[in-house]
Amino acid sequence: MIIAGVTGTIGTGKSTVAHMFAELGAFVIDHDRISREVVEPGKPAWQAIVDSFGKDVLNEDRSINRQALANLVFKDPDRLHKLNSIVHPAVLGEDQRLVEERKRVDPGGLIIKDVPLLLEAGPEIAHLLVEKIIVVFASPDVQLKRLIARGIPEEDAHNRIKTQLPVSDKTQYADFVVNNDGTLDETMQQVKDIYSRLMGQSSK
Repeated sequence: MIIAGVTGTIGTGKSTVAHMFAELGAFVIDHDRISREVVEPGKPAWQAIVDSFGKDVLNEDRSINRQALANLVFKDPDRLHKLNSIVHPAVLGEDQRLVEERKRVDPGGLIIKDVPLLLEAGPEIAHLLVEKIIVVFASPDVQLKRLIARGIPEEDAHNRIKTQLPVSDKTQYADFVVNNDGTLDETMQQVKDIYSRLMGQSSK
């Protein structure tokens, strides 16, 4: 089994690329989805967030108001670090559970981990999670346009991009780079090529 990580920065199209791998037959572990699940009301990470940031970050149904929380942390490195220290261990625990489950079901398959912050702690830490690193690249102008298209104000979009390691820095640690500035068909062709190469390594 080969475990590869898809990363980039916000607005580069990581999730689009991960979905393409899923269409080809890979098992995808989405760390954004896991990060939402581990902070559902009543779970330990949810309680730690409420204790650290107060009840103002909750919706009426007691779920986390992600926008309110984002507004608190993205302009404050200390608060962002605190949030990460709560959420990341919970996410990693669920990640490992899914990997072990998949190994039993499909020991010769391909696992793709969609991990936005895979390289933020450095390549050595990244390789504890994955064997191969796939960086999805998009130019800064394209990133910004995509975020604005999602309804994120331009200033907030700039701030979110700045909180992450520049995608140009991440590419130096990549085993594979997907250029996602072009059409979906062009991106899919790159994904197919990487999928074939990874599956070839898995079968050795």
